[in-house]
Amino acid sequence: MATPRRPLRLILLAVFALAAALWATIAALRGGIALWQELRDLPAWLQYAATALIATVALGFAWIAWRLLRPRQPVVAKAPARAEVQARLDALAQQRADTDELQSELAELDRRARDGQLYVAVFGEISAGKSSLIRAFTGTRCDGSAIAPIETDVLGGTTRAASHYRTSFAEDIELTLADVPGTHEVAGTDRETLARDEALRAHVVLYVAAGDLTRDQDAELRWLRSFGKPLVLVINKADQLRDDERAALAAALEKKYRDATDAQVIVSAGGTESIERRDAGGHSRTVQRQRNADVSSLGTLLYAYAQHGAAAFEPAREAAVLARVDARAGELEGAMREREADAIVAKYTKRAVVGALAAVMPGSDLVIQAVLATGLVRELVKLYAVPVRDIDVEAFVSQVKLNVRTSASLVLAIAGNAAKAFPGLGTLGGGALHAIAYGLIFDSLGRAVALTLRERHALDRDAASSALSQLLADASAERLRRIAQYALRGEKEEP
Repeated sequence: MATPRRPLRLILLAVFALAAALWATIAALRGGIALWQELRDLPAWLQYAATALIATVALGFAWIAWRLLRPRQPVVAKAPARAEVQARLDALAQQRADTDELQSELAELDRRARDGQLYVAVFGEISAGKSSLIRAFTGTRCDGSAIAPIETDVLGGTTRAASHYRTSFAEDIELTLADVPGTHEVAGTDRETLARDEALRAHVVLYVAAGDLTRDQDAELRWLRSFGKPLVLVINKADQLRDDERAALAAALEKKYRDATDAQVIVSAGGTESIERRDAGGHSRTVQRQRNADVSSLGTLLYAYAQHGAAAFEPAREAAVLARVDARAGELEGAMREREADAIVAKYTKRAVVGALAAVMPGSDLVIQAVLATGLVRELVKLYAVPVRDIDVEAFVSQVKLNVRTSASLVLAIAGNAAKAFPGLGTLGGGALHAIAYGLIFDSLGRAVALTLRERHALDRDAASSALSQLLADASAERLRRIAQYALRGEKEEP
């Protein structure tokens, strides 16, 4: 019964909204008439002044509305200079980071620039008809071999790597089409990354869709637009539309995506379709047949791009690749920094365990370990290049002492469970218990500070304290085993 009532509610809501709008319009008209009557009774100079003031206010509101409602222009990503990217990679290589893949990306950037070919990436979701679209333009790969039939499975398209196909529009005008894996594929994260990288390497990108774009496709399209290279929205399978439907779709696409793309075209890439046939005996069977392709509008557009030549689009292509390499270099730096932070935390945790083997009560005598705590925070701050005053570090360590005191019973309980769970610890006495407790404290402190510095780029005392409280309650077996081993080794090394 709920389903039939929903349209009625929508109708009532629409009627109410229309009535409210009509009432507001009538009220505005009445107010305007009353204001006009009052203005007529004023001196002429005052009428002109009031009219000018009203016009200024109206124009101000109109300007604000235009600013809020106008289509937003795409923000073009600002790419770093080639020398900056290379210097960043060289610095990573000196730190023994694996930069071979990123160096290869720069080498491919240079190779395509020397090649002089116009590269067009055919990009889009799985089963949008990208491979069929390429077949409609060419029947050979760049090496001259014939294109093998591409089958599809129930999970979506089966393009697993970027393949390049060369097509000629005239004797001296040709371009290379790149067929990339489909995005949003089941278990296809790596292939999606490959598709995005190939789109950034291209001079022109064709975004192929089989119908109106979803929210994810719209976001993907605008992400591609941010790199400032020519972007064409291609709607495939137009043969399934009537002429009036095709015209309406073209108008809607032009209105919605004229600021996000350079052009919008509707094509039929052809391909195959399944149909059911019945013989004279009434038996039916499913057969495959070819659909006629109609890509003339897209062909005209590609021909125009090819006439300009690759050099005309090289700056935007280079900027896109450099921005991507720089971003991945940043990810590599972040991963290395995290590993260094883990090593720093482990170093101070070991020192705290060894120094606490003879301690009486964790938390209440943290002042004994204050030098270690301050050193840990300062070393992490230096690693993440966050400017922090010594007085702020000391204030944070003092705040940590209070947090640890309130969590001392919980930390001791977790340390006691660790002592019972791991063979050899139970025979070491209370010293080992307190050592494990101090290990938990310093491991939690270091991880909390590193997390805060990484995410906030500042020593946010409240955020770090909150993270510390959560980490102190972490009783994962792997963590307890690691800290317990520190205590075992420290006990054996003591005289």
